[in-house]
Amino acid sequence: MIAGHFGFAAGVKAGERDVPLWALMLASQWLDVIFVPLLLLGLEGLTPVPGTHGGYGDVMIHADYTHSLVGALFLSVLFGAVATLRWGGRSGLILGAVVFSHWVLDLIVHREDMPVLPGGAGNLPRLGFGLWRLPVASASLELLLVIAGSYLYFRAARQVVEASGQSPRRAFVVAGVLLASGLLVLGLNLLGL
Repeated sequence: MIAGHFGFAAGVKAGERDVPLWALMLASQWLDVIFVPLLLLGLEGLTPVPGTHGGYGDVMIHADYTHSLVGALFLSVLFGAVATLRWGGRSGLILGAVVFSHWVLDLIVHREDMPVLPGGAGNLPRLGFGLWRLPVASASLELLLVIAGSYLYFRAARQVVEASGQSPRRAFVVAGVLLASGLLVLGLNLLGL
């Protein structure tokens, strides 16, 4: 759900003009940013789901630290605390919440591969509603997030530039780049790339 996370961040930007767009985009992917080095170290992993064709959502993600409920909360608080030092309390709170939104959106699409405690401690049930089992529904949700986020961003940015007497061209270009990038990433995911 890479593109959907970005779409969500763009939608948040529409209502939170003081928070930098780049910081929102980074926050929306922070769990995956931390996942990559842990994957390379062999602490987290990916395995294909038996009986699937290797396309969109056809992997079990063993992100037992970054995508555990407690791990995601910890990484959200940490990101928000650092952001608070740079941009103040409200922005830190918003950015921490956007980090945690990644876990919430992943909960909807992931199969039961997200532990409650880091490392799967306690042998608690793993979480995930499994929308990836329905690729069309999952891709539709992600597409909706990309389109809605791009539209909300464009609408808010247009209001800002028009209020300052400038042309809305820049707002249109940035929203277009957000939309095109989201569609490209979604398309690559659908192709299994």
